[in-house]
Amino acid sequence: MAIKIIFLVCFFAIMIVVGILTRKYATNVGDFVLGGRSVGPWLTAFAYGTSYFSAVVFVGYAGQFGWKYGISATWVGIGNALIGSLLAWVILGRRTRVMTNHLKSATMPDFFGSRYNSSALKITASVISFIFLVPYTASVYNGLSRLFGMAFNIPYWVCVLAMAALTGVYVIVGGYMATAINDFIQGIIMLIGIVVVISAVLNEQGGFINAIMRLSEFESDIPLTLGQKGAFTSFFGPDPMNLLGVVILTSLGTWGLPQMVHKFYAIKNERSIKIGTLISTVFAFIIAGGCYFLGGFGRLYDNPSLYSEQGKVFYDAIVPYMLHSLSDVIIGFIVILVLSASMSTLSSLVLTSSSTLTLDFIKSFIYKNMSEKKQIKIMRLFLVFFILLSVVLALKPPAFIAQLMGISWGALAGAFLAPFLYGLYWKRVTKAAVWACFATGVGITTTNLVFKYISSPINAGALAMVAGLVVVPVVSLLTPRMSKEKVDSIFACYEETVTVRKKKSIQE
Repeated sequence: MAIKIIFLVCFFAIMIVVGILTRKYATNVGDFVLGGRSVGPWLTAFAYGTSYFSAVVFVGYAGQFGWKYGISATWVGIGNALIGSLLAWVILGRRTRVMTNHLKSATMPDFFGSRYNSSALKITASVISFIFLVPYTASVYNGLSRLFGMAFNIPYWVCVLAMAALTGVYVIVGGYMATAINDFIQGIIMLIGIVVVISAVLNEQGGFINAIMRLSEFESDIPLTLGQKGAFTSFFGPDPMNLLGVVILTSLGTWGLPQMVHKFYAIKNERSIKIGTLISTVFAFIIAGGCYFLGGFGRLYDNPSLYSEQGKVFYDAIVPYMLHSLSDVIIGFIVILVLSASMSTLSSLVLTSSSTLTLDFIKSFIYKNMSEKKQIKIMRLFLVFFILLSVVLALKPPAFIAQLMGISWGALAGAFLAPFLYGLYWKRVTKAAVWACFATGVGITTTNLVFKYISSPINAGALAMVAGLVVVPVVSLLTPRMSKEKVDSIFACYEETVTVRKKKSIQE
């Protein structure tokens, strides 16, 4: 216990010190929200990666999908690296930085308002962000409950309050820069931690080959491959179609999440984008690939304590049970790993939520002449409000939060992904198409919650995203164009001439 507490105290102290030291970088709105658009590749890449992967992935998704799909769940991590990181940086990175700077937009709703010349779109996007980011924020706490209970035997509510208070301190004081630096530190911990955890678990099972042999003896309990042995060690697993839905939701979804895309707003320059792309992709391969690979061995720890009286599996209990017999030093390190993953995501979410509500709603429609000092003050107040609200939701039954997390991801990405992506590349996108995509994304995910016409909420979220990619171009071609002069002035930012060294270009 002493080792675990020492780890925690050191971790908390570092986070607070970073917040205090970065206070000088949060003196105006641009610095507080975007770090002055001068954040380098390492900080941006780690901020992107640590915001992507929280305790929900390490404890919840790794346990759930590892149990369902076995070793093939590693495809989810590979998809997260190639689609959610590499392609996201290549396709969105530079264009997001250039156009958002040109439009002087600091948030995703602000981008929609400026890009499509519509205050109504801006306020609707801010409302959607508010409604669906808060439960997503609350879900981040959920992955800590069983893990902290196992490691410290303390109530879940104590963990929630401590994590919320600490995150609040450094984000409120230091803003985006404090978040980015702490994300970098937390990312290093996550990289070391996942390697240690996988090594310890496989060693406990007699090594990788022995663990695979034992896992191959399990019979599939999925209808498609019922009774088949070796399904959990096969290339595509026992249920490839549903596995594909998971890959799409958790990979493509990042392209439309405000707190993820926000990282591209703040990056410094072209070099930072190129280096950041590589770093972010490698980070995702190790963290996401490692988490889902680890979860794939969950059935080796099959135990009555993992089931309810009705025989239902407690997926959130699988990974903590896999770790419960490890040494105190390793468990202490795992606690810091999961705490790092959760706090980095939480800080990104609450900063995005508070800046969206302050800049896109209050400043635009209620208090238009708000000074910079006042804006920062109100954002800090909303940071406190969002953290408290997420704490209240997090103290609800875990199943409630887990359900809302899937809906949040699907609704946000379903509504925002297509109009944001097409808006960066295609002049023909219309306001009507954006409205249609908002309705489609939110509509599919929320109505499915009631009518359950798609059995898996994961697949419903994936469908919402794919549907948006079809809806936007179809509706755009059937509805009136935006003003040509307005659109041309927006896209003019891509045509501006820049001077580079000849090692970058040999053109005269």
